[in-house]
Amino acid sequence: MEFFQRLNDLPISDTIRSSALAFPWLESVHVLAIALVLGTIAVVDLRLLGFASAHRPVTVLVKRVLPITWVAFAMAVITGAAMFLSNAVQYMNNTPFLVKMGLLALAGVNMLVFHLVTYRGVGQWDEAARPPAGARAAGAISISVWIAVVAFGRWIGFTIGF
Repeated sequence: MEFFQRLNDLPISDTIRSSALAFPWLESVHVLAIALVLGTIAVVDLRLLGFASAHRPVTVLVKRVLPITWVAFAMAVITGAAMFLSNAVQYMNNTPFLVKMGLLALAGVNMLVFHLVTYRGVGQWDEAARPPAGARAAGAISISVWIAVVAFGRWIGFTIGF
């Protein structure tokens, strides 16, 4: 906890904490970025599940959507890190925050497995209306985990007092 106390004591942390506008602006941009992340990921996940865009190749959707996802994710990370700095010790003692971080790690592992294993064979099922079980499982896990990330992220706001 000493490390997190040092983060908490940084001048930028104090600025964010003491400003009437900094945290609300950071939170607003964070929420918008997460909405964009979830929305763009849902486009791909729903295609993998066979529920939407069945007439479009998976590779086309991934090529169009993932750059937007990564920019939005970078914005979410930057704003999330700044909000974390504002009260690092309290966040590290907050169960919904810790669960959200664990879920983000799980989303990352799911994405890596999908891209390193399942997506390698996309040429065989790219245009299939119903992708193979591995792709459908990756899509189901992804959309479920990201919805849980949003739910636990929202829960943080109800459990941390400023």
